[in-house]
Amino acid sequence: MNSNSISRPRRGLLTSEPIILLALVLAGLYFAREVLIPLAMALTLNFLLAPLVIRFEKLRLRRVSAVILVLTLTTGIIGGVGWIVTRQVLSVVNDLPNYTDNIHDKMEQLHAPADGQVSQTLSSLRAISAAFTGQTPKPSASAAPAAPATPSMVHGSTRRARELAERKLEEEQEGKPVPVSVISPEETSRQYIAEYLSPMLHPLGTLGMVLIFTVYMLLKREDLRNRLLLLAGFGRLNLMTQALNDAAARISRFLVMNTLVNCGYGILFAGGLYLLRVPNATLWGALLAILRMVPYVGTMIVGTATLLYTLAIFTTWWHALWVFLLFAGMEIVIANFVEPYLYGSRTGISALALVAMAMVWTLLWGWAGLVVSTPLTVCLIVLGRYLPQMSFLHILLGDEAELAPEAKFYERLLATDQAEAHHIADRFLETHTLVDLYDEVVMPALTMTEQDRHKGVLDELRATYLFQSATELIAELTDYRAQANVDPICPPESIPARATPVVCIPANDHADEIAATMFAQLLEQCGHKTLMLPGAAVSTEILERLAEEPDTILCISALQPFAFAHARKLALRLREGLPANRILIGLWGAAGDKDALRERFGAGRPEVVVGKLRDGLEWVRGGNRTAHHWHKPAVIEQP
Repeated sequence: MNSNSISRPRRGLLTSEPIILLALVLAGLYFAREVLIPLAMALTLNFLLAPLVIRFEKLRLRRVSAVILVLTLTTGIIGGVGWIVTRQVLSVVNDLPNYTDNIHDKMEQLHAPADGQVSQTLSSLRAISAAFTGQTPKPSASAAPAAPATPSMVHGSTRRARELAERKLEEEQEGKPVPVSVISPEETSRQYIAEYLSPMLHPLGTLGMVLIFTVYMLLKREDLRNRLLLLAGFGRLNLMTQALNDAAARISRFLVMNTLVNCGYGILFAGGLYLLRVPNATLWGALLAILRMVPYVGTMIVGTATLLYTLAIFTTWWHALWVFLLFAGMEIVIANFVEPYLYGSRTGISALALVAMAMVWTLLWGWAGLVVSTPLTVCLIVLGRYLPQMSFLHILLGDEAELAPEAKFYERLLATDQAEAHHIADRFLETHTLVDLYDEVVMPALTMTEQDRHKGVLDELRATYLFQSATELIAELTDYRAQANVDPICPPESIPARATPVVCIPANDHADEIAATMFAQLLEQCGHKTLMLPGAAVSTEILERLAEEPDTILCISALQPFAFAHARKLALRLREGLPANRILIGLWGAAGDKDALRERFGAGRPEVVVGKLRDGLEWVRGGNRTAHHWHKPAVIEQP
């Protein structure tokens, strides 16, 4: 047997075919909905009621007593609201026949006039349809009346019609069959009760299952948590504990805040209807608070019903207009300002994913799926956040799946959208300093460019465009001044009267030159005299001139990960020609121990190696001497 086949793990059918796995999961959710729907609703109630149970337990109540008290309060509130709503619904149904005239008048006002364009268009469409079907079009109710008949015509037609009616009546009586009627036996009381209770058996059964699951979850919280931890394994205790705490905190906060917002919304809506003198204002406010728990659909149902009720009971259109403005105004304010401020970002669900998952759960479980869509989607996002195998859920559904600034900057440059790339940099500078922009956005983008270029996935033309765009951005920021809320890199009072001059030398290519330009720009803003010197221009005459200025610092700029060899070669040459000058090597983007990197330069090792522009800037300014020691120049061994 081949050793490769032994060492390689065998992959199952479901692992290698994710589409089949997804289909099986959806099929299981659909066919097991009779059990899963009560379980999901009980889980939602558990997240809503568990904080209250925990609060009562802190008041030294036992678990059973706290659960009974919470369920009693909840049942009492639901029963009281249900009793009020039922009474007012019956009152509305009984009062509607009294407003038949108003309804009829408004329906008549909505009819199109007979001589209007809408009526004529409808008549034309009926005539065209009759021509294709070969039927005679029926005259519309708004058609013009026929010409009046003369008295002789009326007399003749009346007598002939009477004769025809008598003859027809005689024919019908001769061959008319005897009517037979079937009288069903009277229903017993048991049949009557069964007929009216049978539609309620399924909802009552579902309600009973929800109640049983809810009580068990509230009483056995630790037991359920321990079982989930055992399923995850001891190696994932920390990860699973974080996931459970995160899911419980997110869903509980959302449900509590959603309940408070809906109750407040219903109270304000009922108060507005009362001021508009709409009868049964309490009913519509209570219905809005209850049905708004059903996303999207519940709010529209209550708003439409309230508007139709107002149209029915008032003789004018103005009350309906004011009710519509009240409802629309409150919905806009609540949905776009209050909810995003209170809990819009706490669920971690993107707006598009919220709508899409609501549709998915509704297709699977009906209205119950729509009610529990948000808590279930939060659970999926938490799974994707803490389990690497499910990370696609967090990416697809979460609101944090956003590219980092450096990735967005690089992607926009790849798309040749220079304006948007510069806009990303401007937004970053609103809360960060210029050195942060260079270290965290521009330098990583240059590193990704170098990596893609050396891999062969980025052609030279596109790479040149990226380098040119970065150069133009740096040139635009030459005279940049920090925002009022951002601390400057070098405050004016910290700039010395005579700063150390610095010579910046790129190690090899264009990327190293751009990094050196950024470092030189930052040094100039801190009062240092800087000079950009290409690596090819480091001649014997230049070295002799620099040797006359031993205070000048030499900075070699090298962008990781492909410039180390060039930086080492250039550092050795500078150390041989300028033994008294201090050398700083910027291996921009390099991680790890900088002292170990410094030792790798051998005889040409510098005084310090830095990986970020900020570190190099602080070393040159002398503000970080305790962290990076000022080493004496290395002795050059003679061959």
